[in-house]
Parts: sequence; structure tokens; C-alpha cells
Amino acid sequence: MFKSVFAATAALFTSAGAALAGPYVNVEANAGWVGDDYKSTTTDVHVGYEGEIGAASYYVQAGPAIVAEDGVDTETQFSGKAGLGIPVSDALSAYGEVSFLTADDSDDLGVGGKLGLKFNF
Repeated sequence: MFKSVFAATAALFTSAGAALAGPYVNVEANAGWVGDDYKSTTTDVHVGYEGEIGAASYYVQAGPAIVAEDGVDTETQFSGKAGLGIPVSDALSAYGEVSFLTADDSDDLGVGGKLGLKFNF
């Protein structure tokens, strides 16, 4: 029973087409090591929305972030990110993202960002 429901749901989502904009769920785990020494993993469980404004594409997403540091109790924080992609030419596009992560023991907010260019051959 559950296998057929899962298969039908998967078929529905894969047949929906990549051009649809709107809400989504994104689960992402980011782990870090120094040499062979494991340091931590942060798993984001985000709900987001994506769409287009003219030729540009955008997304915004946020939700809980489960932070598991080596040798420390696991904590749940709140995180989010927003990004924008803009075509520069047929083969070149530019993108940017800003992200944040809260911290229990501080009023400070961890903020990150990235900028990049993507060239398609």
C-alpha cells in the first residue's frame, strides 16, 4: 500500500515539469572535517518559494537547522537563505546568495554570502 502511494507521489512530482515555480521543501546536510577529524554537521530543513522576475530567477527559504558538533549536544537553530540568478549572455549567468543561522548563546546572527559566475559550454 505505502509503496504504491510513494510511487504515485514520485511520478506526480517528476511529471510536473521543472518550469513550475512555487513552494518547495529542501533538506540539506553540510558536514565539515579538518584532515580526517570530523567537526560538525548542520542539517537544514527548509520550506521555500522560487520564481522568476523577468529573466532573473530567485528563491527564499527558511526553517530549522539541526547543528550536531562533535562531542557536543545537538542543538536546533533557525536558518534561511535567499538567492538570485541573472543571465548575462546565452552562455554566462551571475548568481548570489545570502544566508543566516541563529545561535542560542548569543544575540549575534551568523551571516554568509556567495557570489559567482556560471559559464555553460
